[in-house]
Amino acid sequence: MRLLDVDAVLGREKDIQRADPNVEVLKEADSKSTSYAILSHRWGTEVSYEEMIGLMEMDDGKREKVRNRDGYKKIIKSCEKAMSDGHKFLWVDTCCINKQSSAELSEAINSMYQWYRDAQVCYAYLHDIDEPAFPAEPDYGKFNSSNGWPEWFLRGWTLQELIAPKEVQFFNKGWMCIGDKRNLAHKLERITQIPDRVLRGGLVSASSSVAQIMSWAADRKTTRVEDRAYSLLGLFGVSMPMLYGEGERAFRRLQLEIIRESNDCSIFAWDPYARVPRYGSVLADDPSYFRACRCIQKDLDTSFVDKLIMYIDKHKLGRLKNEAESRKDAKKLSVFLATNAGIQICLPVIPYSEPNPGPYEFRYLDSPRPTTLKAILACSDQHGDLITIDLTSRGSSFDRTLSDNELKRTSPEFMELYLTHHQVDEPACGLTLVDANASHYGFIRCGTFPREMTSNAFTLSSRASDLILIIYANYSAKSRFAVGLGKHFGREWMHVTCDECVANQQDDCKPWSSFAEKAYDMMWSARARLAQKYHNDKLHAHLSQSIWAAAVVWESDLVTVDIKKCAGCCVGTT
Repeated sequence: MRLLDVDAVLGREKDIQRADPNVEVLKEADSKSTSYAILSHRWGTEVSYEEMIGLMEMDDGKREKVRNRDGYKKIIKSCEKAMSDGHKFLWVDTCCINKQSSAELSEAINSMYQWYRDAQVCYAYLHDIDEPAFPAEPDYGKFNSSNGWPEWFLRGWTLQELIAPKEVQFFNKGWMCIGDKRNLAHKLERITQIPDRVLRGGLVSASSSVAQIMSWAADRKTTRVEDRAYSLLGLFGVSMPMLYGEGERAFRRLQLEIIRESNDCSIFAWDPYARVPRYGSVLADDPSYFRACRCIQKDLDTSFVDKLIMYIDKHKLGRLKNEAESRKDAKKLSVFLATNAGIQICLPVIPYSEPNPGPYEFRYLDSPRPTTLKAILACSDQHGDLITIDLTSRGSSFDRTLSDNELKRTSPEFMELYLTHHQVDEPACGLTLVDANASHYGFIRCGTFPREMTSNAFTLSSRASDLILIIYANYSAKSRFAVGLGKHFGREWMHVTCDECVANQQDDCKPWSSFAEKAYDMMWSARARLAQKYHNDKLHAHLSQSIWAAAVVWESDLVTVDIKKCAGCCVGTT
């Protein structure tokens, strides 16, 4: 790794006009044998590697422009703090990596978790806190675009920068220390959903499941879609080449690398409550699919069969046919392999009953109806209940699906399966969202639920039913609402619902994702009625206890969300 020489940087800055132009401010070092501090921050107007080493070669005007950047001042303040703490070296991601070299950038991204872990201290700079204390409660007015907390807690890369270091100190905009990771662990758990034990003892001591770790990244944002995967490499102890431009494929590659290194079935446990009607690959499209997996734990093969017997009793499936043989088969749960034919795995499965064919259904004799199964994974929720997923056969492999058929009342049997891991083209409706005008009245897009939206593009499945929610808020005006866009058996529908907690200015207002979950469950359970009632291409809905109305227009593949001033004469939300 390349580190800033704190003495050299501050010495040059002390008398920039007469500084030695040949002084080396960056030096090669080894993270294991070198004592150093490290910076974690939200990027703004930063200083690159080329600018840092070439500062003295610039003319006076250009040099002063660089030195006046917030990013340069941040480097100097970090060096001053490191020097006062007795550290001779400092690592800053903006200027210690030559990003013109793809090989160096790839090495740095694959090594970054280790570099943060090996640092003596991490300085977390929260540029949007002016106060001399860490926020006691979420402030949706001040931090309206980051769920009520400083923006640092919403970024993808800062997840590993919070977990990996032994010591993290938080600083406000004026570089006053406002707390550290250990003392703030309880509050940090509330903000990030990362358990206190992980914040205090690290990942090794906590034995967190793959699904749990993924859930911590579910609502975090990165500038580039690939970084949603690359920023998680160190948390799972895997490496892979950087291929910027591959888009969502990066996250699928990450999951395959995890499978090669781990035997944790919880990687297949995304969307445990079936809120994402996604068919095909058993791998998730992005971390948001794991949003509801915070409490999912991996089960050891020694305890799995006991939980399986409890599952059979709870669902009245008879008795386990051969307990001794099942305990032997359970040992196979810890062995699965990613192959070009699919992910080879042995799981206990229960078949679904086949529905009677409809009066107009026709199929060739050599094209049998696909086999649909409920597969039981070796992981469980906070109540100890085993997680299951639905699978349907497609050739020699099985796709993930959602089945409405009745489950056969038979005990599960272990079965060797190949699970589809490549992307499967499924019938879908591609849509583009236009909502820039909403910001003219102070409304921001908080996020989407239950899956992430890439830029302004999203899809709805053309199968039986699908639904996505877009959450908007203007916390100054005490208004938050959800726009639901759905398809139900070919019929498109829209609905808007308000968050009464925000409208009534309640003190216990919860994050937007909690409101989204509640609103989603309400709309999903009423989707047949809503599709019948709100299938027009235009919707004008008054936002309760406000002067605003949400105007939604769905024309072909374009959805427009706008905010209008409203005297209360329009249809209210529910």
